[in-house]
Amino acid sequence: MREDFVFVDELVPGVRWDAKYATWDNFTGAPVDGYLVNRIVGTRALCAALERARDEASSLGFGLLLWDGYRPQRAVDSFVRWSTQPEDGRTKSRHYPNIDRAEMFAKGYVNARSAHSRGSTVDLTLFHLESGELVPMGGDHDLMDPVSHFDATGLSPEETRSRQQLRSVMEDSGFQAYECEWWHYTLTDEPHPDRYFDFPIALDSGQRHGFGRDMPVSEGAVGS
Repeated sequence: MREDFVFVDELVPGVRWDAKYATWDNFTGAPVDGYLVNRIVGTRALCAALERARDEASSLGFGLLLWDGYRPQRAVDSFVRWSTQPEDGRTKSRHYPNIDRAEMFAKGYVNARSAHSRGSTVDLTLFHLESGELVPMGGDHDLMDPVSHFDATGLSPEETRSRQQLRSVMEDSGFQAYECEWWHYTLTDEPHPDRYFDFPIALDSGQRHGFGRDMPVSEGAVGS
């Protein structure tokens, strides 16, 4: 791995994680290119901010559950390829019930250049420290639908409050929200704002695979 990238759990003890793209439990229905181990990777700056978020969340009785951090560019490229394949229906009802695959890009849920590939973006939620149960947020990770927008209508008071609590914790810790996805936060002062990395997530990624390529910044909005 690059010197300033680390496994988040090694620097931020107490967080839980489930790297969805290393598993079959994601919108593609299979492990994604570049995710060779179920771990979350990020910059050291991301980890320092997550420590602050962990501590603030803990003061409210919550813990942090991480679903994704650094995302190799090859994973994003695989999303693009997946979007052009025929619909098989395996994940549609759970992840994109009201749109077609290709619309994920037009509607800002997925982008050919992801903020995740810069290493300082995280997908996460809250859980209750006492019970371990996830806090109700009004929709799961990677539900590509207007209900996932931060200000979605039709949420219960508890779900609305939970989203606001997560946002408050993250913004107080130096993150900026992404309005289309309640779980998605980017470090405001990220160390690599104009680079997109492509080294794989693996236990020995630096030694075995090298660092991959860095992608220059591209114009336009960068989504999930």
